[in-house]
Amino acid sequence: MPVPVRCLPGRLRVHGRPRRGGPAALQASLQAASQVREERRRLEEIWSARLERAAFNVDRARRCYRLAEPENRLVVRQLEKDWETALTEQQQLTEEHDRFTATTPQILSPADEAAIMDLASDIPGLWTAPTTTDADRKEIIRTVLTDVAVTVLGDSERVAVTLTWAGGHTTSGELARPVARLNQLSYYPELMQRVQALHEQGLNAAEIAAALDAEGFRPPKRIPRFTRDAVRRLPSSTRNDASDSAPRPGTGLGGPDRPGQHEWWLPDLARALAMPQATLYTWIRRGWVTARQDTTTAHRWIIIADPVTLAGLRERRTRPPGYYTRHRWTDPETPAIPPEPGIQAAATRLRVQCG
Repeated sequence: MPVPVRCLPGRLRVHGRPRRGGPAALQASLQAASQVREERRRLEEIWSARLERAAFNVDRARRCYRLAEPENRLVVRQLEKDWETALTEQQQLTEEHDRFTATTPQILSPADEAAIMDLASDIPGLWTAPTTTDADRKEIIRTVLTDVAVTVLGDSERVAVTLTWAGGHTTSGELARPVARLNQLSYYPELMQRVQALHEQGLNAAEIAAALDAEGFRPPKRIPRFTRDAVRRLPSSTRNDASDSAPRPGTGLGGPDRPGQHEWWLPDLARALAMPQATLYTWIRRGWVTARQDTTTAHRWIIIADPVTLAGLRERRTRPPGYYTRHRWTDPETPAIPPEPGIQAAATRLRVQCG
């Protein structure tokens, strides 16, 4: 079943060539306009005859009144009343004709019909004309399209679009939408295979990023190109930079400014969870993870995460966006940010260590 989504602009590949010339609906509309014009002419003839009859009645009543003898007061009074009645009827009929004329659409002239046919045969020119406003373009879309069906293909960035044009002709296309995760991309397996192959050729992260961009691979979220850091964050253990080794927690060797047991540098934990560093930093600010900063000038973040905490974070990562916001309103008994068991235990240990 088609799922309506808000699609951002993308490249639309239209199958089939559009028909040239005015559509059948336009020809029918012009023929209907011609019939309306003929009907309007007949109505005007009827109105003209009614107005002429009203004017004749007024003139006849006026002449009868003036030809009457003043001594016949009863006759003169009746003739005067007839004249006033004829004048009232003429005025009412004239007002009705004016209302009819004001509410009736204007009739297209032959020049107008020819201009419409020229515009209908050159829709791209009409669309790109400097005098065409956004409101005009919306009216064009509403005129030439009767239905737009949008279907997201699985959970990927691919979106199938079917356009039904006025007259029944349909065209199909495909565009790309922004996705949140790398593994949602439809070409994710090919991407990872290509990264592996480039690594085996001895390329570093920057060179792999340049090769991916040259071959047309694009990251999610409409990021224009791959960067060295983006390649380093790929969930693969085949990166060949010294800093691209598989992420792992610290050992506690190297002083208090180094990660201890079950402690991680923020970038390393983000890579281990296959998530953006910015999202993990947001979790720190919200209190979803327990972290500290080293005492060096860089003040880098060190996150406490034992295996239980890692399992809780991975579970949180799989939940849809807005899960906790909706849960807070649907279940008042649950706190706004439910604590993870592993995070609670890590926070307790940190408070004990800090005394």
